[in-house]
Amino acid sequence: MSTPHNEANLGDIAKTVIMPGDPLRAKHIAENFLENAKLVNQVRGIYAYTGTYKGKDVTVMASGMGMPSMGIYSYELFKFYEVENIIRIGSCGAYVPELNLFDIVLSKSIFSESNFALTFHNEDCHIVEANPELNTRIKDVASKNNIHVIEGNTICSDCFDPYMTQEDFDSFMARVPKDFHALSAEMEAFALCYNAKLLNKKATCLMTVVDSRFKTEAATSEERENGLDRMIKLALESV
Repeated sequence: MSTPHNEANLGDIAKTVIMPGDPLRAKHIAENFLENAKLVNQVRGIYAYTGTYKGKDVTVMASGMGMPSMGIYSYELFKFYEVENIIRIGSCGAYVPELNLFDIVLSKSIFSESNFALTFHNEDCHIVEANPELNTRIKDVASKNNIHVIEGNTICSDCFDPYMTQEDFDSFMARVPKDFHALSAEMEAFALCYNAKLLNKKATCLMTVVDSRFKTEAATSEERENGLDRMIKLALESV
């Protein structure tokens, strides 16, 4: 069995998938954290590896960038590969001054003004929830491993946030529900969690802050690829 975007056979992919955006981050995780990792997909350069972490089966698969890409890969994993849980791990921009570079953020609710839900399922939906069971598990594991995690709301945008001008940003924020109180922004979580809602699966989004609207410094491309190991360990320990 395969799909147009995934050459893996049914059974090649574990019930729980850790999903970074970057294929090279998936490769980094497989090579440095998994045992007996096997490459099960490389269609379009979207690497997926299945192996074990502390004796538990897990797949690490890239999603690519943006909601359309995440929408395709997460839907196929849930629908055709019998995946039950997806934990997105990625980077985010801080929307509050209290967040510092490399802080770890866990999504609770995700807002997007995208028409992803309307186009895909004729539903005028712009806020979805991360799975509370997965979030509770992640927070418990973080506490046991002395890893500080901030849980809060996430904006999921169609545009890479640092490229938005200040005028665009102000206009955009005026369209966000006033009581939403977003901590951070990224580009994939809404599609992931909407697909999970649609298919009665579990999904959440775990992020590391790599830039901020309140700070001049930002993580380098190398740090974005390889410098997120605390978050990666937290996701894998939560499997």
